Amino acid sequence: GAMSVDSITDLSDNTSKLLEALQLSHPHELDPRRSLGKKKMLSLNPITWQVPRIVDRCCKHIETHGLQTVGIFRVGSSKKRVQQLREEFDRGLDVFLDEHQSVHDVAALLKEFLRDMPDSLIPRELYAAFLSTASMEGPAQLAVLQLLLFLLPPCHSDTLHRLLRFLGEVARHAESSWGPDGQEIPGNKMTVSNLAMIFGPNILQKEKPGEKDAGAMNFEDSAAIILVLQRLIEHYQTLFMVSPEMQRDVLRRLFQTDPDVIDYLLRRK
Repeated sequence: GAMSVDSITDLSDNTSKLLEALQLSHPHELDPRRSLGKKKMLSLNPITWQVPRIVDRCCKHIETHGLQTVGIFRVGSSKKRVQQLREEFDRGLDVFLDEHQSVHDVAALLKEFLRDMPDSLIPRELYAAFLSTASMEGPAQLAVLQLLLFLLPPCHSDTLHRLLRFLGEVARHAESSWGPDGQEIPGNKMTVSNLAMIFGPNILQKEKPGEKDAGAMNFEDSAAIILVLQRLIEHYQTLFMVSPEMQRDVLRRLFQTDPDVIDYLLRRK
């Protein structure tokens, strides 16, 4: 994981609940190489993305070496090699994943990490709320999902965003395509539906791993989990985007509760 440092909250002793809820992270604002004259989106929490190293490296490895691998996440892996990688990450080693690692081993490691997190990627107290969106449709469903995503802690939010972006990329390579030379490029066969079926139970968990009845799940919950994750994969780009109207509303409220923050944001902008 990573340590969260909120430079805005540090400006004042007033612990604003509104500030705690804001999770807009834009690492480019910390980049000294960026053009000073170029307009950038305003961020209220300018910290780097809080994504565990193991998640980011597994995603990057599969994006680089495994997007054309048929049955990725379904084909078996070497338990011994996966356990070795897991132990190296657990010891805090700078594990380097390259073309010599099996894509299936890395895929299994990613699934195991998400499954065995002490607190699931979508916190358990929000389990019922997320599942309730399965009975909704259209814009109303997406609006509620977005509000629920805003409730996630920053590390969970950033990690979920990274994972959904990765799963979307895997799904875009599900079907076979043709290269410029007319050669067929095989698809990985992992559609959004297939990915939601595999990752849903790892992300949305009602009980902690190892607890009584943790593996038991009724059909309705299982179907709802798959549907919810499908929507998250399909619409992650818009779900994680804060509208200008909401940003203006936040700024208006902050003007009443934390005027020093408004001053900081305006001076930095």
